[in-house]
Amino acid sequence: MPSPLKPAERPTHTEVVVRRRSRLTAARAILAIAATSSLVLAGCSMEGAKGVYGSGPNAIIRVNAGEPQSGLLPTDTNENMGGRVVDSLFTGLYIYRADGTPELANAESVETTDNQHFVVKLKRDWTFTDGTPVKASNYVRAWNFGASIENLQKQQILFSAIAGYDDVAEKGATTNQMRGLKVVDDYTFTVDLTSPNIDFKLSLGFTPFKPLPDIFFVEGKDKFGQNPVGNGPYKFKQWRHNVQLDVVRNDDYKGAKPKNGGIAFIMYESYDSAYTDLLSNNLDALDTIPNSALRSFRKTLGDKAITQTTAQMLALAVPEYLDHFQDDDEGRLRRQAISMSINRQQIIDVVFRGLRNPSLDFTARSVPGWDGNIPGNENVKYNPDMARQKWAQANAIRPWGGTFGIAYNSDGDHKQWVDAVAIQIKNTLKINAEGKPYATFKQIRDEMTKHTLKSAGRNGWQGDYPSLMNFLQSQYLSDGGSNDSVYKNPEFDAKMAQAQQAVDPAESSRLVNQAQALLLRDLPGIPLWDYIGAAGVGDGIKGALGWNGLFDFPNLTKE
Repeated sequence: MPSPLKPAERPTHTEVVVRRRSRLTAARAILAIAATSSLVLAGCSMEGAKGVYGSGPNAIIRVNAGEPQSGLLPTDTNENMGGRVVDSLFTGLYIYRADGTPELANAESVETTDNQHFVVKLKRDWTFTDGTPVKASNYVRAWNFGASIENLQKQQILFSAIAGYDDVAEKGATTNQMRGLKVVDDYTFTVDLTSPNIDFKLSLGFTPFKPLPDIFFVEGKDKFGQNPVGNGPYKFKQWRHNVQLDVVRNDDYKGAKPKNGGIAFIMYESYDSAYTDLLSNNLDALDTIPNSALRSFRKTLGDKAITQTTAQMLALAVPEYLDHFQDDDEGRLRRQAISMSINRQQIIDVVFRGLRNPSLDFTARSVPGWDGNIPGNENVKYNPDMARQKWAQANAIRPWGGTFGIAYNSDGDHKQWVDAVAIQIKNTLKINAEGKPYATFKQIRDEMTKHTLKSAGRNGWQGDYPSLMNFLQSQYLSDGGSNDSVYKNPEFDAKMAQAQQAVDPAESSRLVNQAQALLLRDLPGIPLWDYIGAAGVGDGIKGALGWNGLFDFPNLTKE
């Protein structure tokens, strides 16, 4: 999800960054303007952060967060801030361990012999927090709801592999039930896909595949989304919009119960203010250290500092509806020129203190099947001479006019690197380039989702399950639910379908990376870097980041 992997061995990654004094000196000179625009510390966004949240097994753990884009509904949540809450409230057929390994949860078994026909048996003692049992019908009705075009769910595309999806997802649909879903009895249902899909079983712990209680179909999505009833390790308590969202331990949960009493998701205007609260012990866990503290956080936090490679990446989405960036030779040349103007390693060294890796594809190094040698990745490497040449070729087709804008959310600590990227583009191509700040993550996501953004925009992806396809399908398939670039390429779609139908994981990864070669040519997004996560915890807090950069909330403890 722009957010939300896994049963294969993940490659190890050495967190070694070579810094040369001369290169850093030059970098600081080039980035001087960006460096002077560091975020100013702001006050905590809510007064409750300084309250007493206790310690021991009933402690409420305070973690950083932001306002979710939509109501807390699994099939309508495709971004990080809503996803972390929804996944705390709902449990699906599988959960993902902290290392990304899938583990049966609400399911007793998920059986298939061909990756196309599945029999799902549920555990019989699971309940929602309103006391009603979790039955097969709660899954089938939820998935049908998510797939139906009349409900306009952001995660609709995730059900596209199921037989009958087209009958419910296309305009003029006359049914709202996919023929590939059948309830056998109260605790058994079957799933038939239109063709074999190597990723489907792996994805079944992902957010949109969670069940919905009967009360949802009485109350409707708007009311339910503000006061959800789940079956997860936590239950909903309250949501003070733009301030704080609280969940408490679900003592009736049949899975592994949380080691704390609940989570307070505290919404901040900046990571700097969150870091200030962490240092003051008014915040217990911060999953992203602000850029301004990357030089010193290890020394300041000591053994409370956390660094590890995570399944996250960041790119610039360049919508193909923008003038000069459409799906034609001019647009392709301009996107390539912009990409080659960006000295990723320089920004990583200066802004992120080495805690990123320059992108070589559209995924992340920690995901099984990652390949740093995909044909076409020269388009994501710094080459100012070639950038100017391609820009001139584009100008010969149609002269450039205007400003290249980069939209970003100010509450996400993006200003410094956006300013640096804009300076590099401006200096290389001799055009106007600048950042366009939005106050909140929700605001920029709303414009991206509606395809009304009038510029390029920062676009992050955090793994939902451990697969290359997870990074690509929603973002770049023609009907992808997170296709912010509005990219439509039938050749890419077909290659991804082949990868899904492969039986062997290595063959599937090979086909996915052939599809990525098309992306590296067209650059609907411009990959920048993947992550070495930098996080921290407060006094007495024990816990770790998960494989995708989020804290393993149920296992956070406070002494």
